Amino acid sequence: MASTTINPTRMELTRLKGRLKTATRGHKLLKDKRDELMRQFLILLRKNKELRQKVELGLEQANAAFTVASAVMSPEMLESSLLYPKQSVELDVKTGNIMSVAVPQYTFKTQNTDPSEIYPYGFAQTSGELDDALSSLSGVFSDMLELAQVEKSVQLMAQEIERTRRRVNALEHVMIPDYQEKIRYISMKLEENERGATSRLMKVKDMMLAEERAKYEARRAEQETARRGTTA
Repeated sequence: MASTTINPTRMELTRLKGRLKTATRGHKLLKDKRDELMRQFLILLRKNKELRQKVELGLEQANAAFTVASAVMSPEMLESSLLYPKQSVELDVKTGNIMSVAVPQYTFKTQNTDPSEIYPYGFAQTSGELDDALSSLSGVFSDMLELAQVEKSVQLMAQEIERTRRRVNALEHVMIPDYQEKIRYISMKLEENERGATSRLMKVKDMMLAEERAKYEARRAEQETARRGTTA
């Protein structure tokens, strides 16, 4: 209870009011952050859905072409055709920032910009379906990389949204009500102390007035006695 954990003084009341003001301000800022995180999160979700559909379509086309190529080519010829790739890819990973969330940013570059370098074989003994399969895979590679980037960003933002939500709830349902309860308790105690002090002052004043009245009456009695003696 508040009565057993705090000291009901004006200094403590001022300190708690300052903390309540800070907590209220932080609660508003965290709610704004949570709302903006949710907005960015939904944008990424829509983008993730579009990229996934695009990647799945590209992989489906590539798999279909590979299936046809494996049907018209012998397994040995297919394996030897793809055994020594001519093209290589260099992946660069950086970090971006979305509402204080560090998200990955993937970029890549190929060793050679010539589009024909994706075919590590001659065209005399291979089927056109194999060319189509490699072309589809090459075209979908950048989308796959972007999809990985977006999915990781979605995961990180979901974690940050959950952390922010817990902080908002802690401020809204625990810290701010606790500060308010303590402030009410101290205010009530101070008011009680003020009423008690006022009552004591009034009693002291009454006692002083009674004492003054008694002294006054004693003096009057002495003066009356003196006057009567003089008259006699």
